[in-house]
Amino acid sequence: MAKKNKASTNGANLGFEEKLWQTADKLRGHMDAAEYKHVVLGLIFLKYISDAFEERYQQVSAQKWADPADRDEYIGENLFWVPKQARWSQLQASAKLPAISKLIDDAMVAIEMDNPILRGVLSKDYNRPTLDKQRLGELVDLISGIALGDENSRSKDILGRVYEYFLGRFASAEGKGGGEFYTPQSVVRLLVEMIEPYKGRIYDPCCGSGGMFVQSEKFVLAHGGRKDDISIYGQESNPTTWRLCRMNLAIRGIEGDLGPQNADSFHNDLHQTLKADYILANPPFNISDWGGERLREDVRWRYGAPPPGNANFAWVQHIVHHLAPDGLAGFILANGSMSSNTSSEGDIRRALIEADLVDCMIAMPGQLFYTTQIPVCLWFLAKDKADQRYRDRRGETLFIDARKLGNLIDRTHRELSDAEIDRITGTYHAWRGEPEAGNYADVPGFCKSATLEEMAGHGYVLTPGRYVGAADAEEDDELFEDKMRRLTATLEAQMTEGQRLDAIIRDNLRKLGFNA
Repeated sequence: MAKKNKASTNGANLGFEEKLWQTADKLRGHMDAAEYKHVVLGLIFLKYISDAFEERYQQVSAQKWADPADRDEYIGENLFWVPKQARWSQLQASAKLPAISKLIDDAMVAIEMDNPILRGVLSKDYNRPTLDKQRLGELVDLISGIALGDENSRSKDILGRVYEYFLGRFASAEGKGGGEFYTPQSVVRLLVEMIEPYKGRIYDPCCGSGGMFVQSEKFVLAHGGRKDDISIYGQESNPTTWRLCRMNLAIRGIEGDLGPQNADSFHNDLHQTLKADYILANPPFNISDWGGERLREDVRWRYGAPPPGNANFAWVQHIVHHLAPDGLAGFILANGSMSSNTSSEGDIRRALIEADLVDCMIAMPGQLFYTTQIPVCLWFLAKDKADQRYRDRRGETLFIDARKLGNLIDRTHRELSDAEIDRITGTYHAWRGEPEAGNYADVPGFCKSATLEEMAGHGYVLTPGRYVGAADAEEDDELFEDKMRRLTATLEAQMTEGQRLDAIIRDNLRKLGFNA
């Protein structure tokens, strides 16, 4: 399939997201972000489906022989039926009333009753005593000013972009532990662009809020495909996150099999017979209480029983177990997975390497995640390296050291640029033999194609730095004095106004004889 321009990681700034976040965050009062996200995202979802319904209602009403009360007029357009008491105009008119919280709960119940696909998905506890009714009404008024579900907004995917923005901000606000439902966009896009899921079954055994599915759909559409070219399968153990994923897919019209309820992939695998063409995942890192002692003889542990104290290699083998004969997988793990010999981890990693499953390893830069400072890497597995899509790369593994890449977007968080994502994916695609990707060559300090013998020589450690070596030293003809002036100017340009003022004061004090 001919490639088209890749979907950008960062959409144009819509202008209102930051204002919406700041205002909404101020309105939340003493409620923590973990609880508040369901309040906000539930209202945004309700506004979206109501906007879409109201626009279609006006269109049908204008047709002489059409009946605006005919549900088929909406379902046929892939829209949700919104009963009268749940329409946003009704709620907005009551925003200042003390009963607004109960009216919202009633609206959510009514929508679920009329749309079976949403049953058990929407938040229905707006009337709880801890939620300030006045501030809730103010939030309703605020969201009222944003068009989300009309045809123009849907064509621009405004709701999807608002969701992505809010999910990222909630992950940041929640801090440690809050990002289990959200993987940063640039990381998701890198995973998807690497394995290129043009068509087939896509599976995520710990799907969080569904970011892997959303980006896969974007990839397919950006390359000239259709939504029904891919089939979505997922599972999530956290009940509130499972509902969040259902909502995230629903707003985009993505159909997916997430099972009838939330469930633990290890102890209640909802897709036991699934063999997926592509698997994308961001498993929780280094989980120690995953119940491994109760699964010592599980059929999934083909390469060795994972230690009960760490689920990393349980996730790896669960993923391998669910791959189709020519399937590809890309997933995130803590860096320790590349080198740890604790318990049986080293033996399992060696067995995976000797089975020739490891296609590519990428060491990632730090500060990518909102919720952990644990350094991470990306694993890419190929069930059959001799498949017909690419060159025969049996006995080879590509190592990429991307630790120096990424740009700081604030003081503590980093993300990969589009150009950096293209560089990494282009390297991998050239290495595995895609004609349009050009010829592959090792680049010292960045990438290296290693053999099974070389990996054995390194004790079956998969850390890219072991293989790529050091970057070639660049020739430097710049004079020392010129370099110092340039570096000084760069540092001064990066100083804040307060830092510049502080430097001036210190310099003046030194001139007066004080040691500042």
